[in-house]
Amino acid sequence: MPSVLRDRTYRRLFGAQVIALTGTGLATVALGLLAYDLAGADAGSVLGTALAIKMAAYVVIAPAVAAVADRLPRRALLAGSDLIRAAVALFLPFVSQVWQVYVLIFLLQTASAAFTPAFQALIPEVLPEERAYTRALSLSRLAYDLESLFSPALAAALLSVATYDRLFLGTAAGFLGSSALVMSAALPRRGPARAGVSPGAYAKATAGARLFLGAPQLRSLLAMNLAVAAAGAVVTVNSVVYVRDVLGLSAESVALALGAYGAGSMAVALALPRILEDRPDRRVMLAGALLLPAAFGALGVITAAHGGGWRWPALLATWAGFGAACSMVLTPAGRVLRRAAPEGDRTAVFAAQFSLSHAAWLLTYPLAGWLGAKAGLGWATAALGAIALAAAALAARLWPAGAGAGQPGAAAAAVETAAATGRGHVHEHEHTGLTPGHPHLRGARRAGAGWRHSHHHSTDALHAAHG
Repeated sequence: MPSVLRDRTYRRLFGAQVIALTGTGLATVALGLLAYDLAGADAGSVLGTALAIKMAAYVVIAPAVAAVADRLPRRALLAGSDLIRAAVALFLPFVSQVWQVYVLIFLLQTASAAFTPAFQALIPEVLPEERAYTRALSLSRLAYDLESLFSPALAAALLSVATYDRLFLGTAAGFLGSSALVMSAALPRRGPARAGVSPGAYAKATAGARLFLGAPQLRSLLAMNLAVAAAGAVVTVNSVVYVRDVLGLSAESVALALGAYGAGSMAVALALPRILEDRPDRRVMLAGALLLPAAFGALGVITAAHGGGWRWPALLATWAGFGAACSMVLTPAGRVLRRAAPEGDRTAVFAAQFSLSHAAWLLTYPLAGWLGAKAGLGWATAALGAIALAAAALAARLWPAGAGAGQPGAAAAAVETAAATGRGHVHEHEHTGLTPGHPHLRGARRAGAGWRHSHHHSTDALHAAHG
């Protein structure tokens, strides 16, 4: 795993990600305390609205930024987004009205919606070799999980010596540090612009979504995003209810439950680079998606039970199972996105993944909270479990074996299958937008500025131009 950090550019970008995540974690704690200061008992409502604003900004802003991202210097886009986020963090301690919180949160998340997809699309160019990129994805997953554990502990330590508004200074420092690291990194140059008529703003904004609809593996990823969002919403929104109200445990136990989720996710993220060398992305991701309904079944048993000391360790195991299953889906997703989109479309497709996945969270967050509060945790678990089951089944149906299989040699295997069964149309064609070493080019030969090979007819984004 440390070998990928020997790349100087990636090391600085990863450092920027870790520092920014730490700042974001401090802001999460401080924002909750700020909401309580402003709204008292209605703080939950304030935070719920702020969360909805965050998701709405992600859904709307990310595709819009992707439409103009190819016209902007990447260094300026990334560093500028960090500077905006730092400025907003510095303003937050001075707000005195709830509406001011909403405005600043919208500005903060708008900058995040610009930064994150552009950052994610940059990493495959920094690390074009498949194995190195897979390790980078695992490191990124670990960074998110460790942040969920480290940031609250850091916030607690800082709050023992300072007031909560000082946490926003830590947030600003994190974003400023991220900006400095991005500015110091030697980013790869953009490839030459593709020939042809330049599409309009609407076409560019919807390009990523159209790529998703055109590739079987990306349509399947949309369904898996919904299953992951159902599980994540239960953990994020209802952990405190299960631990405090259902089990009657301490506030410290809430942190332990969230830690179990993070531990399950981290364990899988550490193991996946080796696993993905022998197993296709499709098998691993669908296994994770299908594990989620099973975890919901276990949660249903815990929810329906009355009493019993077994429920606490069972909840920890269930939360760890949720974390492991979500990591099985989310960690390889970057590989699938990278393979499905030519280099010039990567920002658009990563922005679409960012936007559409958060649209799923926009549905499941309020469902977990409102249904759990109004009808009870049993109904919330049943509803979200049904969503996860339907989404996992749909994902398996949308991504049949051999369609964008997501593994080296998949195209060659598909040719052999088509020839053996007499089905499919094998044709020769050329790719000009893929980097050397791309898994889809296994067995291809150089042809001028591109690569030529033959395989059965495919309808994914890599082959849209070939009909």
